[in-house]
Amino acid sequence: MTYSRSELEAHENQILAPYGYHSRDTKGRVYPENEPQYRTAFQRDRDRILHTTAFRRLEYKTQVFINYEGDYYRTRLTHTLEVAQIGRAIARALGANEDLVEAICLGHDLGHPAFGHSGEAALARLMKDYGGFEHNKQTLRIVTLLERRYAEFAGLNLTWEVREGIVKHETEYDITDKNEYNPELRGHLEAQIANAADELAYTTHDLDDGLRSGMISPKMLAGITLWEILVESVGWRGDELDELTRHRMIRRLIGLEVSDLLESTNHTILENKIKTTSEIQGLSHNVVQFSDDMYRRNRQLKDFLYTKLYRHYRVVRMASKAEVTISDLFKAYQTDPEMLPLHIQEMVNKHGLERTVCDYLAGMTDRFAIEEHKKLFDPSVIT
Repeated sequence: MTYSRSELEAHENQILAPYGYHSRDTKGRVYPENEPQYRTAFQRDRDRILHTTAFRRLEYKTQVFINYEGDYYRTRLTHTLEVAQIGRAIARALGANEDLVEAICLGHDLGHPAFGHSGEAALARLMKDYGGFEHNKQTLRIVTLLERRYAEFAGLNLTWEVREGIVKHETEYDITDKNEYNPELRGHLEAQIANAADELAYTTHDLDDGLRSGMISPKMLAGITLWEILVESVGWRGDELDELTRHRMIRRLIGLEVSDLLESTNHTILENKIKTTSEIQGLSHNVVQFSDDMYRRNRQLKDFLYTKLYRHYRVVRMASKAEVTISDLFKAYQTDPEMLPLHIQEMVNKHGLERTVCDYLAGMTDRFAIEEHKKLFDPSVIT
């Protein structure tokens, strides 16, 4: 037995909440296409994102720890997959469109350059006089222009709703420019879920990686409310945290966060008598949100991670190296564009020199950027 697209869309009518986004109601694509016989429009978008070069490169891009520091730490790719998993779980519980949430989650970090937020800060500084750089904008640039996989159009020709979800990706560390996507409206429910899933994932998993690395110890977490709740709930006491107990605590933390988010979001939806997608987007605040208590607890944990992990001397040293690497490469290519690969040089007339260099650098993985720097600046390396 097979299910056609129309049957899959009919199934959405049965399982989605009235404020969930139905794929048959999409505003469509920039370039009209015949939709697949056995996939919805949002499933097609998810698959297109998965098959991009930009998505594959996420495997070798930094989350917190640079790729060569260990095989067990999160990369930008594993973070993305964890965001998608959490996003789908939240979407299913709330009656939102899982496929739309998954597509947004899988695409939300495509524009991140090498070396994580350090690389982004370096490119933002270097591009200050040339239109700037921000990874959300770069993600949209990738899916609408830079990925070349179809003869008929540049980019991936994604639906409006996936592009809107990418543009309106907002977390504490992400800014957004939504001028062309109804800036007066909030993101739809699925976009808000993707935002919350991203924030939830990086907080819990950065804590996990910090503990695994030894940069954070259980003693350092004493007095952090969420940590004390975890310690009490699993009945752990001691100085050394074994691996299985750490896994158990992180699972428990994710469960606590997701449960609170679902209960608070459902309360907000009921309180505002939400019945349609447009009503969600017309509110002055997001409906997908934590309770006040959980927000305060998360704020305390985030502040701890910022001071003890993100500003740890090992991470700061790597950030400094990233700044030097990105800056040196940018200035070298800017000074002598003939050092760029031929297929990149061909883009200069179309996009301008600095933007072309920025696109090239933003697409690099940590490993490739380091190797390129050696080729250009280490006389002992033969190119």
